[in-house]
Amino acid sequence: MASQAGTPTEVPTEQPGPYVVQASLQTDVGCDREVNEDCGRFSQPGDSELLERKGLLMIVADGMGGHSAGEVASNLAVNSISRVYYDDPREPQTSLTDAVQQANRTIFETAQGDENLLGMGTTCTALVLQNGSAIAAHVGDSRLYLVRDQAIYLMTEDHSAVMEMVKRGLISLEAARHHPDKNIILRALGSQPEVEVSTWEKPFPVREGDAFLLCSDGLYDLVEDDEIRQMVLSSSPHSACEKLIALAKDRGGHDNITVGIVSLRPVGTEGKRELRETREVEVSK
Repeated sequence: MASQAGTPTEVPTEQPGPYVVQASLQTDVGCDREVNEDCGRFSQPGDSELLERKGLLMIVADGMGGHSAGEVASNLAVNSISRVYYDDPREPQTSLTDAVQQANRTIFETAQGDENLLGMGTTCTALVLQNGSAIAAHVGDSRLYLVRDQAIYLMTEDHSAVMEMVKRGLISLEAARHHPDKNIILRALGSQPEVEVSTWEKPFPVREGDAFLLCSDGLYDLVEDDEIRQMVLSSSPHSACEKLIALAKDRGGHDNITVGIVSLRPVGTEGKRELRETREVEVSK
């Protein structure tokens, strides 16, 4: 199953232009937890044909469950989605949605076979950049932001109890930030044999100057959207990830914190890229 989570109508769009990619993905256990149940990966294929056909992939997953089960679930999600997406010969949107659904089944079936893992699950937010367009797949309350033209846009909708209250007009967005039930999510990979995956109605045109940020709730619970915007605009992806994690930790760091940024820089800045085309970054510790 897939549902549409359309991009905000106020995002200005235009035809994509030439750009090069800078990316960084970092994670931190935070100040209170002993185990990091977050997992993330950035993949940029070294094979030019595969890169042209399937593009770049970034994933952030935030696991949940007793003992180490959350860590298991998030790692299963990231590994399964990456493998299935790039192995699937179909077009990117279909491939990505199916990869997330297959990851859900893998996590659910793994939990059924081990009583120590029963009840485990994970959020998942995945972004693909391919041929001047972005596509996304989303389950849970990890987030995807776009920074464009000095503004920041939330490109996903939290599958959470408080967001449902906001949609029904029961509470404001500001009240949702501090609501005691803010971390109760309504969808997760692995909690049921099938899951509804939110996607955009159609690929979203990107352009030089855009920056996408994926994160777990350990970041946005403690750092305001405008602070995220300022960090992304004023720093390289690597530095912005470091600073955002440090800021969340300075404010308590009560949860694991994962941040990934993909920035589309003007052609001619290739020498400043922080990741080679063939390099893959994975964080799960």
